[in-house]
Amino acid sequence: MKLLRYGPVGQEKPGLLDSENNIRDLSLIISDINGSTIDDATLTRLRSHDPQRLPLVKGVPRIGPCINGVNKIICIGLNYHDHATEVGAKPTPEPRIFMKANSSICGPNDNVEIPRGSQKTDWEVELAIVIGKKAKYVDETSAIDHIAGYCLANDVSERDYQMHRSGQWVKGKSHDTFCPIGPWLVTKDEIKDPHNLKIWLEVDGVRHQNGTTGNLVHKIPTIVSHLSHFMTLVPGDLILTGTPAGVGMGIKPEPIFLKPGMIMELGVEGLGIQKQMTISSDY
Repeated sequence: MKLLRYGPVGQEKPGLLDSENNIRDLSLIISDINGSTIDDATLTRLRSHDPQRLPLVKGVPRIGPCINGVNKIICIGLNYHDHATEVGAKPTPEPRIFMKANSSICGPNDNVEIPRGSQKTDWEVELAIVIGKKAKYVDETSAIDHIAGYCLANDVSERDYQMHRSGQWVKGKSHDTFCPIGPWLVTKDEIKDPHNLKIWLEVDGVRHQNGTTGNLVHKIPTIVSHLSHFMTLVPGDLILTGTPAGVGMGIKPEPIFLKPGMIMELGVEGLGIQKQMTISSDY
């Protein structure tokens, strides 16, 4: 299934994308798409409904973040071999973890703000894991059982804040709108091999990132198991798994960074496409 949320900011309703790419309203069945409605039992109940019998959503509504009420966003840094190479780093023996404020979440096609005074705002297309079942001290063989599905994410990053502002990476990762997610939460049964997906990003029509999730350093079961030994993962948690080569700061001979008025378009095979315009932060 492809689950989504549609409508104005703060008034999103739950929906489902049918086989003809029409949005079907789920609000008579579930109140929202969040940690309490992506458990195995609820997903099984949703699958029992014929999408063609669900109310058709007319028009072209705004698509909101594909999941609401995210408890935490955990990110894995330098987790593609080619990206580590382009920034002159070596992959770490264990997943490199950092956090992103959940207030950075926005819809997949919402505008992305350039922070006040920023000169080095950058892009990062990523495959994100959506946790569906509580995970604490799980092993790699059972890690997938704790995943509800996957979604597309853009880990927008301000590199100067990230690298040079006397703190952890979270400073450069957490501005409002720095985590567009969606358009859909795709349940794991639809993604046969999450380690064999094309992943790409363009800025103003120029493709900068063009990779495959097969290039991940630490694979998805390893990531989920590893994190569960340091913190309890709860339904609705997001795990951003890393980005391939082609980020702005890695471009030679001169890095390229985002300015107001640019257009980012990005996708992961099977997870949809995002398109955002960059704007100046109003406050």
